[in-house]
Amino acid sequence: MDLKTYLSLDAVGLAELVRKKEVSPRDLADLAFERMEEVNPKLNAVARTRKKRAYIEIDNLTDNDQPFFGVPMFLKDISHAIKGEVLSSGSKLLSKNIAQYDSNFTARLKDAGFIMLGHTTTPEFGLKNITEAELYGPTRNPWNLNHSPGGSSGGAAALVASGVVPVAGASDGGGSIRIPAGFSGLFGLKPTRGRTPVGPGVGRSWQGAAIDFVLSRTVRDSAALLDVLQVVQPEAAYQTPLYDGSFFDLTKNSPMKKLRIAFTTASPVRTAVSDAAKQSVYQMAKWLEDQGHEVVEKEAPVNGVDLMKAYYIMNSGEMNHVIIQLSRGLGHDLAPEDMELMTWALSEAGKSISAADYSESLNGWDLAAYQMAKFHEEFDLYLTPTNADTAPQIGELEPSEDMQERLLKINYLSKTEQQKLIYDMFLPSLTYTPFTQLANLTGQPAMSVPTFITREGLPMGVQFVAGKGREDQLIQLASQIEQSELWKGKVVEVI
Repeated sequence: MDLKTYLSLDAVGLAELVRKKEVSPRDLADLAFERMEEVNPKLNAVARTRKKRAYIEIDNLTDNDQPFFGVPMFLKDISHAIKGEVLSSGSKLLSKNIAQYDSNFTARLKDAGFIMLGHTTTPEFGLKNITEAELYGPTRNPWNLNHSPGGSSGGAAALVASGVVPVAGASDGGGSIRIPAGFSGLFGLKPTRGRTPVGPGVGRSWQGAAIDFVLSRTVRDSAALLDVLQVVQPEAAYQTPLYDGSFFDLTKNSPMKKLRIAFTTASPVRTAVSDAAKQSVYQMAKWLEDQGHEVVEKEAPVNGVDLMKAYYIMNSGEMNHVIIQLSRGLGHDLAPEDMELMTWALSEAGKSISAADYSESLNGWDLAAYQMAKFHEEFDLYLTPTNADTAPQIGELEPSEDMQERLLKINYLSKTEQQKLIYDMFLPSLTYTPFTQLANLTGQPAMSVPTFITREGLPMGVQFVAGKGREDQLIQLASQIEQSELWKGKVVEVI
């Protein structure tokens, strides 16, 4: 197989050729590393590789009819632990942290036959919607190297969009699969809370907001992987019933009932939305109507500002917990210079959050989940832009000097003032990506579909949100969109 052929195939296609013995797992790894060496100096999307160990694992593979036998992939450098490998979470504090075991997510992927080539870049502790960690430097978008691929699964997005691997491990705690999918011209599915494996020992990741899955170039890859990864874990804090059927089979031109779909182009936090983002939704709404679906312009019945305030309270508390654990493990207190400033500010704000504050914020999540459950009694799907604009430029969302000074003085503020500052700190980033957090806090499945290219040549996605457990609706619709003229996903030539 030559590189051109490799770049043209998705994970399902590569697995079929391995099964037919038309290509070997070693051949695929060779091609993946060849493409990585060609594009990664420009993209900076690889945190580290495990080339030697990957080839040893390939030589010891046993073919037990695994669905993705011998297919190469990268995992994300946060939560996707590989035993014996560094897992840094994008932080200098953990740059030498060696994982003691495979995460459950990693183990399931290995059981499916994937070969792990290494880890992709992520912002520190996955806290940003861009991937510019001080540990690695900025990761760049294959569509335009002056722009970010998004975050926090930015490294994964850059590698999949440039064809290094057909799929890559990703996670989504506030849009971190869908945001880079939208910015990078990929398909990005966030499954229902509890659908995919977690842990061991981290079953409440961001109180259930965060879920592990993948970024892909084709719908059928994500569908097939959801078949592989869906699980009911007895030890998990959150569970969802298994889908009684095959997600993959839904991509085979299966007939779809007519849906009732609500849509909006209004930001839930009342920030600006670009004309291109609006146009992408209107274009999709017209296409849906042409397919016979009922489409109604209507916003979700959720107070977006209040929900984001509740989200940032969780971020503050969770980050403080992480820093306490790290301080305990290192045997000394940590200072601002030990981590990125935004991380430190969140941790400091978390010191002021009481148990009652935290519980009240989670009640806000539950209210939103109730409101969306009622909403989905009337509408099957909710359509929005994935992101409010095309990808930001590298460095654009770094805190201003004034904001840095304010953050360094966060300890002198009251609890209310601290949370106001945290909101202000994230607002420039939130303005780009105000649509994705809702599904994380309610636990619903959602997807970003690559359907629009701007005049500047940058991709944009549209987002669909479904009721809990209804990934089948998303995958079936996405498969139909993929076969239409709207689909813009492709392997990008990195210039």
